[in-house]
Amino acid sequence: MGKPTGFMEVPRITDAEAAPLERIKNWREFKIHPAEKQQRAQASRCMDCGTPFCHTGHMVSGMASGCPVNNLIPEWNDLIFRGRWKEALERLHKTNNFPEFTGRVCPAPCEGSCVLGVIGPAVTIKNNECAIIDRGWEEGWVTARIPEIRTGKKIAVVGSGPAGLACADQLNQAGHSVTVFEREDRIGGLLMYGIPNMKLDKELVVQRRVDLLAEEGITFKTGIAIGKDTEWTAEKLRKDFDAVVLCCGATAGRDLYIDNRDAKGVYLAMEFLTTNTRHQLDHGFDGTNPALNATGKDVVVIGGGDTGTDCVGTSLRHGCKSVIQLEIMPQPPEKRAANNPWPEWPKIYKMDYGQEEAAAIQGRDPRHYLVQTKRFLKDAAGNLSGLEIVEIEWAKDEQGRFVPKDIEGTLRVIPCQLALLAMGFTGPENEVIEKFALETDARSNIKAEHGTFTTNVPGVFAAGDVRRGQSLVVWAINEGRGAARECDKFLMGVTNLP
Repeated sequence: MGKPTGFMEVPRITDAEAAPLERIKNWREFKIHPAEKQQRAQASRCMDCGTPFCHTGHMVSGMASGCPVNNLIPEWNDLIFRGRWKEALERLHKTNNFPEFTGRVCPAPCEGSCVLGVIGPAVTIKNNECAIIDRGWEEGWVTARIPEIRTGKKIAVVGSGPAGLACADQLNQAGHSVTVFEREDRIGGLLMYGIPNMKLDKELVVQRRVDLLAEEGITFKTGIAIGKDTEWTAEKLRKDFDAVVLCCGATAGRDLYIDNRDAKGVYLAMEFLTTNTRHQLDHGFDGTNPALNATGKDVVVIGGGDTGTDCVGTSLRHGCKSVIQLEIMPQPPEKRAANNPWPEWPKIYKMDYGQEEAAAIQGRDPRHYLVQTKRFLKDAAGNLSGLEIVEIEWAKDEQGRFVPKDIEGTLRVIPCQLALLAMGFTGPENEVIEKFALETDARSNIKAEHGTFTTNVPGVFAAGDVRRGQSLVVWAINEGRGAARECDKFLMGVTNLP
């Protein structure tokens, strides 16, 4: 490394952010890159650690440890420190098709396994990655790479989320003709409609990359729901294309079937987030809110994670009356617990952007831990009016399994006119699976081994959440690249794709 003592001399400083009370007034991204001098200083903190766990990409205790796309992190950190930004970009693009996405929305398992994290704050890997690609776009270094030779092979990619786009990008660069089918009106899948604009700008970041992919030769078809569309059937895809790669995601949301679930005002989180982003895009972020909004309402988000945080941030920008989050699990510790050692992902307490914004307005973290919703309440008109909740503790049942048990005397009612269910996803939707006659695993995902990505139907591959279940954007890119490699090998007998 260029500065072996950097980690001892330079404290960790992350990207600056617009103040919470200011940023909730609009839908713009609020992260601010520091000056180049500070960015290079942060890159100098990358140690000459010998074995860089940051880019290993293993699963440890069921969680990602290190970068799933195996980013060459020590190499491009060193190049940033030396001011060789274009070379850093070249290194970054070797493993990651879309660092502008992961640099914004990835939870950074690389930082959780950073060797420096054993003794102090980890290197700002995520910020450094984002700085490289943003500078690359600003300097005009990211340009169309149009394949010089075409193979004559045609491939259909179903789904335009991160897995589908990564797969399409790789196969196009291999010289195949790729058509991406998307059921929504815009390309991007989760990237376009599942993540709010203040975290990932749709026009300046997502659409910019989609336009580049189109310039490079990829064909995009929107408004086509494979499995439901009467023209583009599974049979037609298999007939018209030499191979099909399914990257449809795991979009079936986990519901909460308790009393009065039919109350007007109870929605799955993704319905709320998608409706909002579509409205903002259709109306040019003009300050208006969609029909499904949180304006003036007491909002309760049931569930945590990134989706829950996005619901909090979106509700605040709508001008909600109040917002709280209910989590059935206990509050994480401030530091790693003994059973959560490095290099596992650190399961520790932290406030994401939505919680920070809520705290700035309401005076406290909006999350309430160890709370279970017992039933929804509705008025005479069928509108949601409140939630009946109870505090719980986790105890073993007769079979030795940990289950939630109500704490006596804690049952109470809280006001609520909008409840958002952010409890994760149960798996992929069934239409595509049924139409292609695909086998599924015990979790209802398409059955295909990681590494081969082959289904029980010859010439049909599966990658991303539709194969592995709900996961990270960076895992989706990993799988899209892997499926492209195996698809290329299937078509050509050999492959040069990484």
